Amino acid sequence: MSVFRRVRDITVATLNEKLEQSQDPVRLIDQFLIETRQEITEAEKLHYQYSGHAKQMKQQVDQAKVMRDKREEQALLALKAGEEHLAKLALQEKMLYEEKVEQYTELYSQSLESLQELEAQLNELKTEYQVVYSKRQYYYARMETLRLQQRMNQRMSGYGVQDVPKMFHRLEDRVSDMEWEARSLRDLRRAGTDFVNQAGSAIQSTLEQELSRLKQKLNNKGEE
Repeated sequence: MSVFRRVRDITVATLNEKLEQSQDPVRLIDQFLIETRQEITEAEKLHYQYSGHAKQMKQQVDQAKVMRDKREEQALLALKAGEEHLAKLALQEKMLYEEKVEQYTELYSQSLESLQELEAQLNELKTEYQVVYSKRQYYYARMETLRLQQRMNQRMSGYGVQDVPKMFHRLEDRVSDMEWEARSLRDLRRAGTDFVNQAGSAIQSTLEQELSRLKQKLNNKGEE
């Protein structure tokens, strides 16, 4: 049985499937990484606690062994001294320490097994984190490539080559209109000048006629 229970909404088993369906794979991966980082932190705390507990069990085993051996030596000394009653008391305590050695040895073994399992799970989590983090870098690069491609497409749609002929066509029409306006004004000015010249010639002719008439009148008076 696992030392700790995973509480992530996303696991590696389902991540790839969700990535294919997600519109924002980077955000999904970030969610996974956050949850995995939290699990790693909790696992590291638990590993520290288990390590301390295993050390305590080992100390209990070592102390019990020391006391067991010490009581056996005391029992031997008591027998040599003819103190059989003291020897029995020492042996009774020795038996208690032997039981303690067995009990704490079992607890110590269990702690080591749990510690090894926790270390394996912790290493698995760290490996998962690194693998998925690499995926994040890849998907981030893909999303950035897509974003830049979209921006380029938008720019090309606004300033595409296909609009250049239209632009020059409109410019040609505008220039033609301006040239037509200029020619119209020039023709109008020329017509005005011609009118003035024609009017001047008519007046000059009239003056000449009037002058001739007056001369003829003078001549007629002289003859009388």
